[in-house]
Amino acid sequence: MSDKPTIVLVHGFWGGAAHWANVIVELNKRGYDRIRAVENPLTSLADDAERTRKMLRQVDGPVVLVGHSYGGAVITEAGGLPNVKALVYIAAFAPDAGESPGQLTQEMPPAAFDSIAPDSDGYLWIKQDKFHESFAQDLSAEDALVMAVTQKAPLASTFGDAVTAPAWRDKPVWYQVSTEDRMIHPDNERRMAARMNPRGTVELAAGHASLASQPRPVADLIEEAARQTTG
Repeated sequence: MSDKPTIVLVHGFWGGAAHWANVIVELNKRGYDRIRAVENPLTSLADDAERTRKMLRQVDGPVVLVGHSYGGAVITEAGGLPNVKALVYIAAFAPDAGESPGQLTQEMPPAAFDSIAPDSDGYLWIKQDKFHESFAQDLSAEDALVMAVTQKAPLASTFGDAVTAPAWRDKPVWYQVSTEDRMIHPDNERRMAARMNPRGTVELAAGHASLASQPRPVADLIEEAARQTTG
């Protein structure tokens, strides 16, 4: 087993832990043999943060905690545990105390905002026929189709759940901006990144699913955070 930190990956809305597949393979090639991916229920920010904390508490040693999309709100809420040495945001929400992903979205609506539709049970979905162009326009039609069909819908109320104690105020931060993002406005990503005073920021010409379309530069950023905070 290597002396590298454990990488804990947190997915966002409309996906599960498998959205990290390409990043997991890339990190493993680089010698990271301790990788975990949280499977969040997407029922509330409190539930998702607690599920993430439970996984973090199972890790012996330092952790680099990585969140994509809404997963950024989860790592912001759950990342205060002492073994978390770095936070990495991949095209992700990074709310401050009292802010929610929904509030941040309304302040700067993204291009594909109208592609999101509620169902009669209170869950939010991306319309299947809009998923490719909205979430993953830089993936193949086949890959986007699988994501669309297997998407994991959050309870709509989760979108309005506010962060209570943002971990980024006390932890080193790295941020990846997707310049072609249609689910979170790229300027919103830049705004959230700038106020965290990150140690590193990278902009990728990618859609929202940059973790799937550009795993190598995403892994580069995670590895940079690991090297700078855990040696």
